[in-house]
Amino acid sequence: MPINLFEVAESCLYTPSVEAKLEVTERARQIFREAGFSLDDRQPPKPASDARFPEQPKLVDPRHLPRRKLTTVGGKIAFLHAVAHIEFTAIQLAWDMVYRFRGMPPAFYDDWLEVAIEEALHFSLVRERLKHFGADYGQFPAHRGLWDLAEETAHDVKARLALVPRVMEARGLDVTPAMIAKLDALGDEATSDILRIILRDEVGHVARGTRWFRYACDAQGIDPMTEYFNLVKRHLRGAVRGPFNREARLAAGFSESELERLEAMAIETPAASAE
Repeated sequence: MPINLFEVAESCLYTPSVEAKLEVTERARQIFREAGFSLDDRQPPKPASDARFPEQPKLVDPRHLPRRKLTTVGGKIAFLHAVAHIEFTAIQLAWDMVYRFRGMPPAFYDDWLEVAIEEALHFSLVRERLKHFGADYGQFPAHRGLWDLAEETAHDVKARLALVPRVMEARGLDVTPAMIAKLDALGDEATSDILRIILRDEVGHVARGTRWFRYACDAQGIDPMTEYFNLVKRHLRGAVRGPFNREARLAAGFSESELERLEAMAIETPAASAE
């Protein structure tokens, strides 16, 4: 009898152990490649607010996080820890997408399971780089802004797809190239190569968000562009940060019209200062 995907997702989301989450994701990767999963909807999902995170890192207001000056070892560690936390939270977000939104086509679950698998790889790569500098994930404070947004959008797959892949993850497409260039200039190709892998994969993640957001809107007879900006206004008060990586965003499914409207409403910030 096939293993139930929703039960696997629950086991990942509701354990606080970093290692257990990675082990579940690796086991899911093997099952997905070999036998596949059952999508039998046996039990309703638990609240997103009950999902478990490890005791460390301590979660604080973003203003209290250390600055990330890449020219110092301490700053590089702080930067890597921040990236590791984003990638760790992204594992949770992908599994929650699988777990929370029932009744979608099977390809939806395949897509977000693959995202969870890739996010786990990203986290592991960044964590190994942290260890190279004598540090590890959990040693420094982090923030829970991404997961707060997950809880806020737990009721609506359209809102989740619009705001997590198509706002928060899309911001990574904008800021990562500048980080890669900075690391290359500093001679740290080992770190910049990890960021190149992340950037490459994140284009695909945002593209999945775009595709399924439009699917969900079409299923309800809603114009996707109108709904996207309505959700941005409702949940983020219309605050989006630029400048934008137009090439990457177009590759990820943003339309020229969307980009023009985003550019008109954006708060311009230095790309290297964002997540």
